[in-house]
Amino acid sequence: MKEGLVESFSRPGGNATGITLLTNLLEPKRFGLLRELVPSKSTIAVLLNPKFSAAAQILRDVRAAAKATDLQIQVLQASTDGELDAAFAAISRGHFAALATTADPFFDTRREKITALAARCAVPAMYHAREYVLAGGLMSYGIDFSEAYRQTGIYAGRVLKGEKPADLPMMQATKFLMVVNLKTAKALGIKISDNLLSLADEVIE
Repeated sequence: MKEGLVESFSRPGGNATGITLLTNLLEPKRFGLLRELVPSKSTIAVLLNPKFSAAAQILRDVRAAAKATDLQIQVLQASTDGELDAAFAAISRGHFAALATTADPFFDTRREKITALAARCAVPAMYHAREYVLAGGLMSYGIDFSEAYRQTGIYAGRVLKGEKPADLPMMQATKFLMVVNLKTAKALGIKISDNLLSLADEVIE
């Protein structure tokens, strides 16, 4: 709604509708899960793309989540491949207990690079999408994208059959997935707690 594409979730009012993915709103939840991995007062590296339109709000949410979970953060900004390399060089030199990679379209296009760099730095990392964990990342928490895409397809069909987008409420994602990669945990020498494993929707072994 901030971008002015729709008037409200219940009544879009224009020529657009769809589903909100909520990826940026889940940073506090991801920080809470990271807290299960590291001691209090630990310093977490936060990877943020400053050119992403939601970056300022994400940073506010991350800072609030860090305070609530008794963790310290150091924000590392990257919006290019070169800046990604520099950020992970800083991670390699630093003493970070973990890495939180914020939800961002640019990072999504570089997920294999990011997970490979995290592995090289031997830093446990939290991501917003299952695809990062499939690429070798340690852990993710976010929406079920396949379900979101299915709902989008249903809406597209309804519009093609004559319904007006203005009359179709904006949907919000309702299905969320936590994924853990035990192979990556073993490579990092990390013990995933029974509590975290009990919360996982999918465990990669």
